Amino acid sequence: MRKLLIGLFTVLVLASAAAAPRAFQGADDWIMYVGTYTLAPSKGIYAYRFEGATGAITPMGTAGLAAETVNPSFLAVHPNQRFLYAVNEISNYQGGKDGSVSAFSIDHATGTLTLLNRVSSRGADPCHLAIDKSGKWLFVANYSGGSIAAFPVGDDGKLGEASAFFQHSGSSVNKSRQSGPHAHETVVSPDNKFVLAADLGLDKVFTYRLDPAKGGLAPDPQFVATTPGGGPRHLDVRPDGKFAYVLNEMLSSVAAFSYDASSGTLAHLQTISTLPPGFSANNSGAEIVVHPGGRFLYTSNRGQDSIAVFGIDAAKGTLTPVDGISTQGRTPRGFAIDPSGRFLVAGNQNSSTLVVFRIDQATGALTPAGTKLEVPTPVSVVFVKKGP
Repeated sequence: MRKLLIGLFTVLVLASAAAAPRAFQGADDWIMYVGTYTLAPSKGIYAYRFEGATGAITPMGTAGLAAETVNPSFLAVHPNQRFLYAVNEISNYQGGKDGSVSAFSIDHATGTLTLLNRVSSRGADPCHLAIDKSGKWLFVANYSGGSIAAFPVGDDGKLGEASAFFQHSGSSVNKSRQSGPHAHETVVSPDNKFVLAADLGLDKVFTYRLDPAKGGLAPDPQFVATTPGGGPRHLDVRPDGKFAYVLNEMLSSVAAFSYDASSGTLAHLQTISTLPPGFSANNSGAEIVVHPGGRFLYTSNRGQDSIAVFGIDAAKGTLTPVDGISTQGRTPRGFAIDPSGRFLVAGNQNSSTLVVFRIDQATGALTPAGTKLEVPTPVSVVFVKKGP
């Protein structure tokens, strides 16, 4: 009888351990959130435990689902790591012609996200958002709306209604893709003084001054014209604030610029293809990320289905091709580098997989880390500290 009771107790303990959330093990472990398009079977935002020592990924909660919300195609994390924000890439919010932005609180034990509130993005199909270093302002790019909006962020993480709004206007040379403005990304400068906004439809990158007295953004931005027909989609600024890099979606190229931090001015240095010599099939660029150490740059190619790797000249800011590697899936839309700079996580939208690559710290080259996980229509990847 005693042996039977001990056996039953052991079974109950093991069952309880299996049901309980898996504890974080290493100092470099993170919660990794993935934004998706909610085409079946996707239901919203997914949460995973990311093991910083190995690059291993395991779902949190029920099959990883952290929050049900429509088309959370791009995510941003508050500097205090307590809140997460998502665009809802739609054009019919509350019966109007706008998209929306959702604010969530983060449960660091389970990965669950709790909706705080949702507001209009002030334009159709918002596709990107960024939060400033103070955590008081959030900036959104509305793709179909062709506009930029700023939103105040409360101490409780909730979003106020748009406090600044700027409608872009004009067109560029590709009449099928550039008959009007298509704001595609907002990026806060490293010193938190400017917001850079890429507009695919206009072949321009705008620089807005970050100004709390003006509702977050000052009017009358300056801009730099990019390659006609290139379609600037995303951009990133080197951590030291000296250089910026713009990904031209339609021409599959990267333009390097010097960046004047005092004025927010961009000056063109170089344009280089993201594709290997001889590749002539259809392709479009999607994401661009500067390595946290500032020595390497990465872009994703949809069509060739690869990540292109470039070295960055420390003094000149120019780029040199280093490597290119298959993402082991179709249509790599978004990817992210983990905070340690040791791993790159690529999301293959049309094959619904996440693939992890190890980054060579000397060369920037990528090698598969051995982790491949099924995730429905992944688009955006962000990391959150395991505790607030």
